[in-house]
Amino acid sequence: MALVLALLARMNRRDRQLPLLAALLAGWAVYAVHTLVLDALPQFTVLRSALLAMLTLLLARYLLSLLGWRRAWLDLALWLQVLAVPFSHLLVSDERQGPLADSWATLMTIEAALIIGAQLALRQRERQRRSPDAHAQQDWRWMLGFSAASAVALGLEAVARLGPTLFAGTGLHSAAGISVPLLLLTLGLHAVQTSTRGRDEAEAQLLALEQSQQDHLSAMERSFADMAEQKLEQVTERERKRIAADLHDDLGAKLLTIVHTSESDRISTLAREALEEMRLSVRGLTGKPVHLIDALGDWRAEVVSRLGQANILAEWKSPAEEVTHTLPARAYVQTTRILRESVSNIIKHSGATHCTVSCAVLNGDFQVVIQDNGQGISTELDGRLDKGHGMASMKSRAKQMQGQCLVESGPGWGTVIRLTIPL
Repeated sequence: MALVLALLARMNRRDRQLPLLAALLAGWAVYAVHTLVLDALPQFTVLRSALLAMLTLLLARYLLSLLGWRRAWLDLALWLQVLAVPFSHLLVSDERQGPLADSWATLMTIEAALIIGAQLALRQRERQRRSPDAHAQQDWRWMLGFSAASAVALGLEAVARLGPTLFAGTGLHSAAGISVPLLLLTLGLHAVQTSTRGRDEAEAQLLALEQSQQDHLSAMERSFADMAEQKLEQVTERERKRIAADLHDDLGAKLLTIVHTSESDRISTLAREALEEMRLSVRGLTGKPVHLIDALGDWRAEVVSRLGQANILAEWKSPAEEVTHTLPARAYVQTTRILRESVSNIIKHSGATHCTVSCAVLNGDFQVVIQDNGQGISTELDGRLDKGHGMASMKSRAKQMQGQCLVESGPGWGTVIRLTIPL
């Protein structure tokens, strides 16, 4: 067992207790051999006492180091005892060597019992101070049993030493000779088990630490991606505002000059339409959300005005309930262009005399239905509505807003355009 513990100590150099226990077991083996083989020789009695003093020191260092408890005065006292034992043998005659050795052995047996009891008391105090886990409870029960067995073993050892003739033939000597080695062997097995358990726990903690580091790394990557996205949005927003300002200040000023100075009505009209488109684009670039109630007012004024100029009766139906929603700037721009394209198709291609525009907010969606009483889309375009009258552009704009634009038409019963966009 001493060899096994020495190998474990070499493999795990951070464990300071294993070398102490390995030395304790090896020292006891030497002490036992000395007691059996050389005890009859008086000149070796001093060696036996010195070994026992060293074993007492090792036992104290090992048991107390398990709890991280160490005192300089105790170490000094035990080391002085190791030095005092051989010195005391030098001061007595040969006839007194044996009784002196028995006295030292009895004293050290008492010391060993006190050390084991102190270790148990320290464990109990630690147990009361903090809530023990399952391993601590298991160690406490083991140490309690070890202390009880130690008391029996040390008692047998003391009785066998003090009354060798009184208990001759009772088997007490045999029990005393076996109990202490078995006790130390049990201590070594417990140390092996504890070392194995500690290694397993260390591996589990290492795996948990690796997982925690991986989680932290993933969180940092997500945070970095969010920061990069935010930075990109900020740069994009600044660039949009710069472009919007350039369009408004430069192109807008030139178009407005053309509107007011052109002698051609057609050129003036085209410039005014271009100016309206430019203003709409600028509004989308600035990124400011638009209240839906304000957008409905703008759309109604434009739709009714354009259809009226084309001699088409326009009927506008606003949502029945109060509208409190807002539209993103891009959604407002795309919806405005879909409405403009729809009105242009009605004016240019439908031949209608009446048009109804119904708006509603339903289930978190904004819905617009545009219906005219015109001639409808001709059969030549049947099945190919996306290719005529700017339908593909309208559907694409709706898709960009995660919405949809459906067109229903037939010769003789007009056209219905249903636009749905999420709010």
